[in-house]
Amino acid sequence: MRAKQLAKLGITDAGGLLRHFPRAYQHRGNVRMLSDASDGEIGAFILTIRTPPVTKMVKNRMTITKFTAFDDSRTCVIVFFNQRYINDIFMVGEMFRFWGKLSFDGGVATLSSPVFEQVRDDKPLPEFVPLYPLTAALSQKYLGGLVKAALERIIEYPPVLPDTVYREEGLCTAPEAYKFTHFPNNYAELERGRAYFVFEELYVFALGMAHTRRERPEGCAPPLERVDSREFLAALPFELTGAQKRVTNEIYSDMTSPRRRPMARLVSGDVGSGKTVCAAAAVYFTVKNDYQAMLMAPTEILASQHYTDLSELFSRLGFSVALLTGSTKAADKKAIKSGLRDGTIDFVIGTHALLTDDVEFKNPALVITDEQHRFGVMQRARLAAKGSDLHVLVMSATPIPRTLAHIIYGDLDMSVVDELPPGRQKVGTFVVDDSFRERLNGFIAKNVADGGQVYIVCPAIEDAEETLKDETDNDEPGEGLTINDSGVVGFDFDGDNNKVSEPRLKSAVGYAKKLREEVFPDLRVGFIHGRMPAAQKDGIMRDFSAGNIDILVSTTVIEVGINVPNASLMIVENAERFGLSQLHQLRGRVGRGTRKSYCILVSDTKNEQSKSRLEVLHDTSDGYKVAQADLDMRGPGDFFPRGSDATRQHGELRFKFASLCGDMELLRRAFGYAESCEATPAAIKAAQTWFGMKMEY
Repeated sequence: MRAKQLAKLGITDAGGLLRHFPRAYQHRGNVRMLSDASDGEIGAFILTIRTPPVTKMVKNRMTITKFTAFDDSRTCVIVFFNQRYINDIFMVGEMFRFWGKLSFDGGVATLSSPVFEQVRDDKPLPEFVPLYPLTAALSQKYLGGLVKAALERIIEYPPVLPDTVYREEGLCTAPEAYKFTHFPNNYAELERGRAYFVFEELYVFALGMAHTRRERPEGCAPPLERVDSREFLAALPFELTGAQKRVTNEIYSDMTSPRRRPMARLVSGDVGSGKTVCAAAAVYFTVKNDYQAMLMAPTEILASQHYTDLSELFSRLGFSVALLTGSTKAADKKAIKSGLRDGTIDFVIGTHALLTDDVEFKNPALVITDEQHRFGVMQRARLAAKGSDLHVLVMSATPIPRTLAHIIYGDLDMSVVDELPPGRQKVGTFVVDDSFRERLNGFIAKNVADGGQVYIVCPAIEDAEETLKDETDNDEPGEGLTINDSGVVGFDFDGDNNKVSEPRLKSAVGYAKKLREEVFPDLRVGFIHGRMPAAQKDGIMRDFSAGNIDILVSTTVIEVGINVPNASLMIVENAERFGLSQLHQLRGRVGRGTRKSYCILVSDTKNEQSKSRLEVLHDTSDGYKVAQADLDMRGPGDFFPRGSDATRQHGELRFKFASLCGDMELLRRAFGYAESCEATPAAIKAAQTWFGMKMEY
């Protein structure tokens, strides 16, 4: 039973146990006097037992045990429920360190069910107590005991970092780093352990990236000749912007290089900047040279949108286009795969269905991936493996600061579409709290009455979800996990250490039901979320696009949804739960037509940093400025999807200790070591696991 529970946490051996790092620490060495603590404060108190425990039976066979203890400032009542064994632990005159929430009722200080440790001269109490991510049926005490036993028994740690790194960076050893990280005696040890794992993470990442750069092919790309682009330009319903022309020329230059080096280019651009037409130009160039092209999108919704937009264009130009997704009918799949094999299909658009082994091409030359940050290195490689040294074009609608992009996509050349098409309206953006709810509902009704449509985005699918909430157990008071002032020291992996105390999450399912039944019974309210079958999601988005839904309540599944020019209002609930770049993407879903459009960010957060972050969206509509603010405030996490290990893609940027914002100089040094030092077997294995690929050294 315990083995199954541990496996849910990814712990299957001693190594996995030691890599299951604390998410925070209770700073029990910061002892408070009772008289200095405020009502509701969580902390550590060293008290002497004054009266013996007394247990009484209360209703429903429950027992309550009480006794008093004191320090030099005042007396406190200690209370335990259904714990008769307490009578045999606490003896008058003995001293204990208690950790819990202190409350004052009628002037009487009380600690309810605190954690306790006896104070003894021969056994110093730890300064910090680790708090681990848990699952059901596992306690902090049990998991901490396992880690302590593993640290005592493991003698040899396979070295990840080369010896040169230890010497030049002044890092502690691996055994010390594990000990300092799991059971630090003071802040200095905690920081020493963190410094080791920061550099280890950056080095392993640099090792994998260095490998992908070395593996980039240098020749033998399909030989393409320049073609007259006037036919393509004439088929477009608009004139290209200067930025689109520049990026298209960069693509053409890559694909006609006399060295025949395969193109490997990232096209990054703000929401609505027109990256897709640059990709379409690359497709036209390919098929005019009698080769085939493929485009892979992360969702069926986005793949269908691309197919709708591009199939009409290429059909007018005389080329055949197909859509291949998981929900494509079996007979159609068979016909499409046959057409790709015999070359009668020039251009295929699809999802992960394109990655299956039975999708074969007669004469491929170009691979395009959209929303590149949602695909891992391994997926991109599998798609490119459909032919020999194919040209690769990757697109990202998430504006990424150049410094970060060069590090993350160092194996790619970079183009930026930094000019919006004429006529693109600025979306008015406002930050409000729940006190504006009545006015906000009125604004929704007015937008619909004027002929517009509304998106409402919620962070959860169903009411029971609380995806960002920490798990606790009986060994610790849960309220102690909220803020550092309560004695909890955290690495702050996600950039915001007080998520537990934030307002309750709104859910798409529950909120849609409330709007439909109570708030807007006369309007057509729909909802959509990522767990729905693809066909159902596509149907809902088609209904919304056709104007058959007035208000669409959604999770972030619509972040890369279809283009709905009539949508004029975007409302994001619990906006503090989203990254700035993600909010900017959501804002980009409106303002695509002629209507004046708005984005309303609703948040009741009391966290000042979160409030400052949201104001960035109010102050600027420039996606690159938003992205830079995201990087400065929170690190790189918002540029990449979060999720469980079971669903994430290999190659996604995902650090536990390091921050590319604060540790940029360390990363540069890590790249230097990755290039100049011989990698250890443990480092190669770690990089293979992270990037999901074989690495030969």
